[in-house]
Amino acid sequence: MTIPTDAVHVAVDMQRVFAEATPWRVASFDAVLPNVLRLARHAPARTILTRFVTPRGAEAARGAWRGYYRRWPDVTLRRMPRAMLEVVAPLAKLSPPALTVDKKVYSAFAARSFTRAMAALDAEAVILSGVETDVCVLATAYDAVDRGLPVIVATDACTGYSLASHRAMIEHVYPRIPDQVALMTTAEILAAWRPR
Repeated sequence: MTIPTDAVHVAVDMQRVFAEATPWRVASFDAVLPNVLRLARHAPARTILTRFVTPRGAEAARGAWRGYYRRWPDVTLRRMPRAMLEVVAPLAKLSPPALTVDKKVYSAFAARSFTRAMAALDAEAVILSGVETDVCVLATAYDAVDRGLPVIVATDACTGYSLASHRAMIEHVYPRIPDQVALMTTAEILAAWRPR
């Protein structure tokens, strides 16, 4: 498969809150970080780093998100330092030229700043890496598909809190829509993508 020159790499939520000792820590975060970095370094000017930004407290969230943050109060900004929302240092060093975009929900496409960045980059396809394969990566993938964008999921540059759930996405969920979502390793992506 040839990846369009104007593809955009989206490194989803590679933040300290998922890397360090918090209730949201993803144990396999460090295992995928080198591959996320390889993708970002391949085309830093065509990379968007997303950050999942939590509210001050549950009362500041909308609708069903209030119940969600009542269950996860330790990741709200009343209890957790804002610095925990930062992208991990090795990736943060690439911005700029990489762009950093904040979002308050699972899909990056819900943030206007993200859709504006995608438009400015004339995105013809989306390469996804990051956390979690079954939550924010999944939501962003489906929103990209709904917008008609081909999606490439970097299988060895994504992970999740549950490795069983991560594997289910890679083995069962994404393969259900092979005309819209391709599964590739980091090495395969790097060999197939010649960004402008």
